[in-house]
Amino acid sequence: MNATLTTGIHSDIERHLGPQAEVLLSFKDPKIPRARLHLPGPDVIDRIYALSDRKPQVLVSLQRIFGHGRLARSGYLSILPVDQGVEHSAGASFAPNPDYFDPEEIVKLAIEGGCNAVASTFGVLGIVARKYAHKIPFIVKINHNELLSFPNKFDQILFGTVKEVQEMGAAAIGATIYFGSAESSRQIVEISQAFAMAHELGMATILWCYLRNQAFKMDKDYHLSADLTGQANHLGCTLEADLIKQKLPELNGGYKALNKERPGYGKFDERMYSELSSDHPIDLCRYQVANCYMGRIGLINSGGGSGKNDFGDAIATAIINKRAGGTGLIAGRKVFQRPTQEGVPLLNLIQDIYLSNEIDVP
Repeated sequence: MNATLTTGIHSDIERHLGPQAEVLLSFKDPKIPRARLHLPGPDVIDRIYALSDRKPQVLVSLQRIFGHGRLARSGYLSILPVDQGVEHSAGASFAPNPDYFDPEEIVKLAIEGGCNAVASTFGVLGIVARKYAHKIPFIVKINHNELLSFPNKFDQILFGTVKEVQEMGAAAIGATIYFGSAESSRQIVEISQAFAMAHELGMATILWCYLRNQAFKMDKDYHLSADLTGQANHLGCTLEADLIKQKLPELNGGYKALNKERPGYGKFDERMYSELSSDHPIDLCRYQVANCYMGRIGLINSGGGSGKNDFGDAIATAIINKRAGGTGLIAGRKVFQRPTQEGVPLLNLIQDIYLSNEIDVP
């Protein structure tokens, strides 16, 4: 593949990427070859999900999501998630742009930005459901980590029921499990039951497969290691999540580092690091995709927090995800913590990456 993208929006991509452009766009020798993957495409429902045990109504719900917005029928997803009012506290999340205290502004942003769906809380989506549930697919997040208990604790607790999500007209439920935490066993049971009920009622399921354990922070933060996040993805697929949301990996070797401190933790094979991955960001992400049943379950990476170079960071994440074999991006704070006239173009630029035939899957 030519590392230089010279026309239209592609010149903007290179401008925002800077020195990363060559590294990300010219990569062509992944450890896990493309031929082993089940890649996104217009026929993803028929080719992959229709072969599963999902009910026809679940396939309808998935088609609602894959068939909406600027990426409709491409097999890729661009989702706006705004549950930070609970997860990060409303004041801290919406102070940069107070318009988004109003739930309607969140939904309007997702529609104007051409997203496949909007993901948020029971309260946010419920208060505007009759006006918008038929205009853009809703993904209702059913559990959250609240930050008002003193001292703060880190646990995902249920905020509503699956039946309420269905009655709201939602296409899917979303949930988080903090894999590796002391509370993970309870969360696994709760969410496995919730996902089974969601599928019974005809809705799709999306799992935020996050790691949470202070022991994972050592010389480096192994919450972001490909091997540990990959295993979290595999557990999420085991719960029959239809889509996996995961943070982009930034390093590898979590199992090896933890075994230096506590020998016997988990299981790993040296080939995970030599034959199945490398230090290249696309290889690290592809290992996450491999753990999503080689792409049969779509991987959507999170956009991360807002910073100094949101456009460049979001573009890099989208390129890594797409070229790794992923299914899309779920970008929130980078979008809503800025004026709408800037947030919509950022969403569109991310979407253009997935629409571009020049940015391929090696």
